Amino acid sequence: MKLQSPSSENSGALLVLTNMPDQTSAENIARELVSRKLAACVNMLAPCLSFYQWQGKLETATEIPLLIKTTSTRYPELEQTIRELHPYELPEIIHVPVTGGLAAYLTWLHQETRA
Repeated sequence: MKLQSPSSENSGALLVLTNMPDQTSAENIARELVSRKLAACVNMLAPCLSFYQWQGKLETATEIPLLIKTTSTRYPELEQTIRELHPYELPEIIHVPVTGGLAAYLTWLHQETRA
Protein backbone atom coordinates (compact mmCIF):
# COMPACT_ATOMS: atom_id res chain seq x y z
CA MET A 1 0.00 0.00 0.00
CA LYS A 2 1.44 3.33 -1.03
CA LEU A 3 0.53 6.46 0.93
CA GLN A 4 0.12 9.68 -0.96
CA SER A 5 1.89 12.71 0.37
CA PRO A 6 -0.46 15.43 1.61
CA SER A 7 -1.22 18.34 -0.70
CA SER A 8 0.15 21.75 0.20
CA GLU A 9 -3.38 22.71 1.32
CA ASN A 10 -3.43 19.90 3.87
CA SER A 11 0.15 20.02 5.12
CA GLY A 12 0.81 21.82 8.37
CA ALA A 13 -2.09 20.33 10.33
CA LEU A 14 -1.34 19.88 14.03
CA LEU A 15 -2.86 18.03 16.95
CA VAL A 16 -2.31 20.00 20.16
CA LEU A 17 -2.66 18.39 23.59
CA THR A 18 -3.28 20.14 26.87
CA ASN A 19 -4.87 19.20 30.21
CA MET A 20 -7.25 21.36 32.21
CA PRO A 21 -7.98 21.16 35.95
CA ASP A 22 -11.78 21.23 35.61
CA GLN A 23 -14.65 21.12 33.14
CA THR A 24 -15.42 24.85 33.31
CA SER A 25 -11.89 25.92 32.36
CA ALA A 26 -11.75 23.20 29.66
CA GLU A 27 -15.00 24.40 28.10
CA ASN A 28 -13.91 28.05 28.30
CA ILE A 29 -10.62 27.44 26.48
CA ALA A 30 -12.27 25.16 23.91
CA ARG A 31 -14.92 27.76 23.07
CA GLU A 32 -12.37 30.57 22.94
CA LEU A 33 -10.01 28.70 20.59
CA VAL A 34 -12.79 27.76 18.17
CA SER A 35 -14.49 31.18 18.25
CA ARG A 36 -11.17 32.91 17.49
CA LYS A 37 -10.60 30.43 14.60
CA LEU A 38 -7.40 29.24 16.26
CA ALA A 39 -8.76 25.69 16.25
CA ALA A 40 -11.17 23.95 13.91
CA CYS A 41 -12.26 21.51 16.61
CA VAL A 42 -11.53 20.77 20.25
CA ASN A 43 -12.40 17.44 21.84
CA MET A 44 -12.85 17.44 25.59
CA LEU A 45 -12.13 13.94 26.90
CA ALA A 46 -13.22 12.22 30.10
CA PRO A 47 -11.32 13.18 33.25
CA CYS A 48 -8.14 11.25 33.90
CA LEU A 49 -5.71 10.92 36.77
CA SER A 50 -2.28 12.47 36.12
CA PHE A 51 0.90 11.75 38.08
CA TYR A 52 3.85 14.14 37.80
CA GLN A 53 6.74 15.75 39.67
CA TRP A 54 6.27 19.43 40.46
CA GLN A 55 8.76 21.46 42.46
CA GLY A 56 10.34 18.30 43.86
CA LYS A 57 7.10 16.70 45.01
CA LEU A 58 5.07 13.84 43.50
CA GLU A 59 1.66 15.22 42.59
CA THR A 60 -1.58 13.65 41.42
CA ALA A 61 -4.44 15.54 39.86
CA THR A 62 -7.67 14.83 38.07
CA GLU A 63 -7.44 16.60 34.72
CA ILE A 64 -9.49 16.95 31.57
CA PRO A 65 -7.51 16.34 28.37
CA LEU A 66 -8.19 18.50 25.33
CA LEU A 67 -7.39 17.41 21.77
CA ILE A 68 -7.09 20.54 19.65
CA LYS A 69 -6.96 20.47 15.84
CA THR A 70 -5.21 23.44 14.26
CA THR A 71 -2.55 24.40 11.72
CA SER A 72 1.09 25.37 12.05
CA THR A 73 0.13 28.86 10.83
CA ARG A 74 -2.31 29.37 13.71
CA TYR A 75 -0.21 27.57 16.33
CA PRO A 76 1.74 30.56 17.74
CA GLU A 77 -1.45 32.50 18.53
CA LEU A 78 -3.15 29.35 19.81
CA GLU A 79 -0.27 28.67 22.19
CA GLN A 80 -0.29 32.27 23.42
CA THR A 81 -4.06 32.11 24.03
CA ILE A 82 -3.76 28.87 26.00
CA ARG A 83 -0.93 30.38 28.07
CA GLU A 84 -3.03 33.49 28.82
CA LEU A 85 -6.20 31.59 29.76
CA HIS A 86 -4.78 28.45 31.40
CA PRO A 87 -4.89 28.47 35.20
CA TYR A 88 -1.66 26.47 35.60
CA GLU A 89 1.68 28.21 36.12
CA LEU A 90 3.21 25.82 33.57
CA PRO A 91 0.54 24.33 31.28
CA GLU A 92 1.20 21.25 29.22
CA ILE A 93 1.10 22.31 25.58
CA ILE A 94 2.34 19.70 23.14
CA HIS A 95 1.82 19.69 19.40
CA VAL A 96 2.15 16.73 17.09
CA PRO A 97 2.27 17.10 13.30
CA VAL A 98 -0.52 15.39 11.40
CA THR A 99 1.18 13.48 8.61
CA GLY A 100 -1.95 12.14 6.99
CA GLY A 101 -5.69 11.84 7.22
CA LEU A 102 -8.89 12.21 5.27
CA ALA A 103 -8.17 14.95 2.73
CA ALA A 104 -11.65 16.46 3.00
CA TYR A 105 -11.32 16.73 6.80
CA LEU A 106 -7.88 18.33 6.56
CA THR A 107 -9.20 20.81 3.99
CA TRP A 108 -12.07 21.67 6.36
CA LEU A 109 -9.56 22.11 9.22
CA HIS A 110 -7.60 24.65 7.16
CA GLN A 111 -10.77 26.48 6.10
CA GLU A 112 -12.03 26.77 9.68
CA THR A 113 -8.75 28.21 10.96
CA ARG A 114 -8.25 30.91 8.37
CA ALA A 115 -8.04 34.30 10.05
